[in-house]
Amino acid sequence: MDMHKQYMHRCLELAQMGAGSVSPNPMVGAVIVLDGKIVGEGYTSPYGGPHAEVNAVQQVMQKYGEKAKRLIAESTFYVSLEPCAHYGKTPPCANMIAELKPLKVFIACLDPFAKVNGKGVEILREAGIEVEIGLLEKEAVWLNRRFFTRIGQFRPYVILKWAQTKDGFIGQEGKQVWISNAASQQLVHRWRAEEDAILVGTNTAVVDNPSLTVREWQGSNPLRILLDRDLAIPLDANILNDQADTIVFNAKKTEWTANVKYIELENYGLYLPQNILYQLYLMDVQSIIIEGGRATLQMFIDADLWDEARVFESATTLLNGIEAPQFKGQLLESKLVSNDLLKIYKKQ
Repeated sequence: MDMHKQYMHRCLELAQMGAGSVSPNPMVGAVIVLDGKIVGEGYTSPYGGPHAEVNAVQQVMQKYGEKAKRLIAESTFYVSLEPCAHYGKTPPCANMIAELKPLKVFIACLDPFAKVNGKGVEILREAGIEVEIGLLEKEAVWLNRRFFTRIGQFRPYVILKWAQTKDGFIGQEGKQVWISNAASQQLVHRWRAEEDAILVGTNTAVVDNPSLTVREWQGSNPLRILLDRDLAIPLDANILNDQADTIVFNAKKTEWTANVKYIELENYGLYLPQNILYQLYLMDVQSIIIEGGRATLQMFIDADLWDEARVFESATTLLNGIEAPQFKGQLLESKLVSNDLLKIYKKQ
């Protein structure tokens, strides 16, 4: 790997450190290089805070004091996403870089957001800065697939998740069945901390009584989404406790009660996945894990509204029960999590 790719790879590593805290912003990493040495680096702060480029510049300022601006002007910038060009929670990063006038800026990919797309690059070039676009572009787009999906498709990025036995069952009617091992369960809690929301249906909420929180990992609890058409879930159910906010999509009422928001959907069963995802898009939800039972998972599969599937295959068998969802996807990765086999697919 050449040095330019190494520096951009470092940007992608840094960007990943913002997972679970920057949404609905993208994850971005920035590196400043002088004479073959990284003199400053940063990643986007939790939502509302400084962006990656600002944090990288601040690191240089703190290290070198009065010499910092001169050193930056002799440096090369690497950033995993086009610097922003508009005023939002923070000033435009493109303007800041233009004022500092580094020798060159490498950008992995353009920002598809209408207020940025190409405008950040234009600001830099108008300032006389050489700009190169496309270094590790494919990797950068994949890293921010949640952001790109929300901007391009007006819906959250949808991750399907379930565990199934060796003989293809995900559970048995009316009772809770643990299929995956403890290591897999901890990994799921890590995933919850990285995504904005998590969704289950009525049956899962009744039978499993899940909290859908991050108990075995450090991070923020996701927004809990419950599909409960007739409001059959008891008020003391774990999913309605005060450990996280919950939205209940139903056919009965719209109402706020403490941390629970009830949203009535007209014609509840009609285009339900589409309606839910659009409502969540309007709430700035950028990603969601579907952790429901077979009917809920299959509903999103049949509507062609999913992007990624994470399937644990256990060595155990049930012989009978609820069959795993049926879907077609491209296998991206297969690895052991203790004695479970985790397979990750993307939609073809």
